[in-house]
Amino acid sequence: MFQTGFYDLENRVIKLDQRDQLLKLNKLIDWSIFKEPLETLRKSARKSAAGRKPFDSMLMFKGLLLQHFYNFSDEELEFQIRDRLTFSRFLELLNGRKVPDANTFWDFRESLIKHDLLKTLFDLFEEHISTMGFEAKKGQIVDASFVEAPKQRNTREENETIKAGLIPEEFLKNKSVKRQKDTDARWTKKNQEDHYGYKNHVTVDVKHKIIRDFSCTDASVHDSQAMYDILVDIPNKRVFADGAYRSQEIEELLYASGYISRIHERAYTNSPLTEKQIESNKIKSKIRARVEHVFGYIKTNLNCDFVRTIGVGDNPRNTRWWRFSRRRWGQADRRFRPARYETTRRRRR
Repeated sequence: MFQTGFYDLENRVIKLDQRDQLLKLNKLIDWSIFKEPLETLRKSARKSAAGRKPFDSMLMFKGLLLQHFYNFSDEELEFQIRDRLTFSRFLELLNGRKVPDANTFWDFRESLIKHDLLKTLFDLFEEHISTMGFEAKKGQIVDASFVEAPKQRNTREENETIKAGLIPEEFLKNKSVKRQKDTDARWTKKNQEDHYGYKNHVTVDVKHKIIRDFSCTDASVHDSQAMYDILVDIPNKRVFADGAYRSQEIEELLYASGYISRIHERAYTNSPLTEKQIESNKIKSKIRARVEHVFGYIKTNLNCDFVRTIGVGDNPRNTRWWRFSRRRWGQADRRFRPARYETTRRRRR
């Protein structure tokens, strides 16, 4: 049997420090800004002093962030925390401390949704990155993207009831059935392709490509219907968007609110775009395309183009939580060059 040396664990930790992005994240973010709203989840009086005390809210919050970073299920999150030294260190669960189980993480996430704290936490982080020199500048870009959901096998009558905004009687009679049915997701068609699930609506600032506000709706809601709800008040009033947002109503609304429309022109029946409009769209596209980088990162790096929870209330796990993800913190993290890039540069020299 292999015998470990006295300094083997210490050397292992030193090697991990060189590439552990979670360690840099801990140094970069002032986690205390989230403490006050998270503590509100623990203010309810306990029925008795018996039993285990609840886990620290900050630990649970950071655990949910890890879950989203790597797109884990609740059970997989529990296993990976036990298995990975970097995860345990990020959550301060070393030295044999007890690890929350899958049900505990599920219950904490439900509490966040029930107390409507997701938006509050998002706004606190928004203020934090602004104080670090990442204020929204040069205008904002609005766009939307589908988040697919598992297709439901319902009868026609059940589907008609769901479309009417009601819950079928059969679901109400059997709680086990209702628990597995998503009555919030909807069908829609785009470019001759059918989509079932939800839609992310976001606004991104032009300079940093950081998401400044968001909204989640079912897939049938048109992009332009959620536009005004996610616009942010910043000094530069330019608003960029693709042709789907172009309408007389939107233009008048932006003008009345003091925004400057940079929405793409669109062609209509018997009214093609002029050369001037085409050139104008090309100039706008160079800026508007920056929002596609954000969605591309979400879908390819975070694998968040498919929702694994049921209902729009639980959908923040795949739509809102990623806004706390590496992409946002990576904007500030550029001042700390990752060790792997330093190593690559040294080798090339």
